[in-house]
Amino acid sequence: MSVAFRRESDEEHLEPKFERPIAPGPNLVTARGLKLLDEKVAEIEAAVAAEADTVARDALKRDLRYWHTRQTTAEVAPTPEVGTVGIGSRVTVRMNKAERIVEIVGGDEADPATGRVGFQAPLAQALIGGEIGERVEFNGVEDAIKILAISPQED
Repeated sequence: MSVAFRRESDEEHLEPKFERPIAPGPNLVTARGLKLLDEKVAEIEAAVAAEADTVARDALKRDLRYWHTRQTTAEVAPTPEVGTVGIGSRVTVRMNKAERIVEIVGGDEADPATGRVGFQAPLAQALIGGEIGERVEFNGVEDAIKILAISPQED
């Protein structure tokens, strides 16, 4: 029989399953972010234990490996100095003539739709180290953002 007509299994024709990529650099998180990581790991562990389908369980195990890695490498960022923007800060800014409140958080807890911006994002990078009243450059525009208020992140 020709090799062209031989098929070992259906597995040969499935797309390869890759591990979820881990962002380079330190895994800095807020205290809230560490708690969220712990909750996510517990949630996926429970789902793995309850899943009967092998393919679905394998997908959950792959996710669990990712979240275990994020959990074990997480470092709670130091509390920023009072009056200075850092990871864990809630910042009120004026940008494009509109006021906006953003929280600078770890990468896994970032959710731009709710105003939580990961510390590696360009907006966060522009703000980190800034102080109340300071104007910072953003997207190549001088004085694009004015920092109006800084407070600790709410849990």
